Amino acid sequence: MPNRYIYEHSSWPHFTWRQNDLARQLSEVRLSQGILIGKMVSLGFEQMTETVVNSLTDEVQKSNEIEGERLNREQVRSSIARRLGIDDGGLVASQRNIDGVVEMMIDATQNYDKPMTEERLFRWHVDLFPSANSRIMPRTVAAWRDDQSGPMQVVSGRVGRQKVHFEAPEASRIPDEMRRFLDWFEATTDCDPLQKAAMAHLWFVTIHPFQDGNGRIGRAIADMLLARSERSSQRFYSMSSQILTERTTYYEILESTQKGDMDITAWMQWFLSCLGRALMNATVNIDGIVRKERFWQQFREITINDRQRRIINMLLDDFYGKLTSSKWARITSVSQDTASRDIEDLVGKGVLMKDEFGGRSTSYSLRTSHGDSRTSMT
Repeated sequence: MPNRYIYEHSSWPHFTWRQNDLARQLSEVRLSQGILIGKMVSLGFEQMTETVVNSLTDEVQKSNEIEGERLNREQVRSSIARRLGIDDGGLVASQRNIDGVVEMMIDATQNYDKPMTEERLFRWHVDLFPSANSRIMPRTVAAWRDDQSGPMQVVSGRVGRQKVHFEAPEASRIPDEMRRFLDWFEATTDCDPLQKAAMAHLWFVTIHPFQDGNGRIGRAIADMLLARSERSSQRFYSMSSQILTERTTYYEILESTQKGDMDITAWMQWFLSCLGRALMNATVNIDGIVRKERFWQQFREITINDRQRRIINMLLDDFYGKLTSSKWARITSVSQDTASRDIEDLVGKGVLMKDEFGGRSTSYSLRTSHGDSRTSMT
């Protein structure tokens, strides 16, 4: 009888891959890591702290969103800031479930050098489900799953339209499987740290040892190994944000790997590609932070009102279309005359400049330190 899933192979879990097919990707991702870290060094303490908090916020929020659960971003951010001891005047109260998932992510990334143990995984599981004993959604926490409700199926999609990607190993195998996984996790291997992160996520998700929360814990495990690969607790990018963007492809490659043989080259290629795009997006974001910092440094002596600051920050970020006086008035809820005065004031101070080809309405762009205009952010 042929094997249906990868864990049914006689050589499980001795994964193989074609290293020559991965060498170039590994070099490119390592280079991207170095570029990103180098750019972070150019940031001031406040900007670096802001980047770390935003990256962790994205990681927590997007990892949950992959599972169909949307968390309040301000509560996630506030919970992270409190746990990192950051003084943020905008802190808001956060719910227990948010504090729990934040606690897991902080432990995975800030304490990346501490051993991964069964007890630690159980603690993360409790963090994810602090209200597990509720009558609405009772869950078994801090224990491996059982098969009382049937085989564990890994699915994606909306309730009622879910697709089954594979069935996890039977529950009786989990204690031995997890002991083997944890021994490997802490052992010294010849495997590149980035490849180990890719393998760990795949291996853990394949076992699917808990009743619920396996995806989020699996991504936290990958984040922990990525932090080890960088020897840094400072998180400047979010892998989960990129996985969410590529969610369909993620489940496709996960399913095909589960139904293949022990060669996981394709999985590693996808993981490294996804990581590379996450690093690239983070680099672009940091370039934006540096650009904003330089802009405000250039114009630090001028006086501007709150409306002007708001519009300028929008132009420095992702302003859609061209800036006109009517759009200014609509965004800031002021009259057309007030909008025109705000704009002309910034033109006179050298912050804005008229676009040469504005169409029917005059449009404006930010002026850079070289006297040319910034794009109008279409």
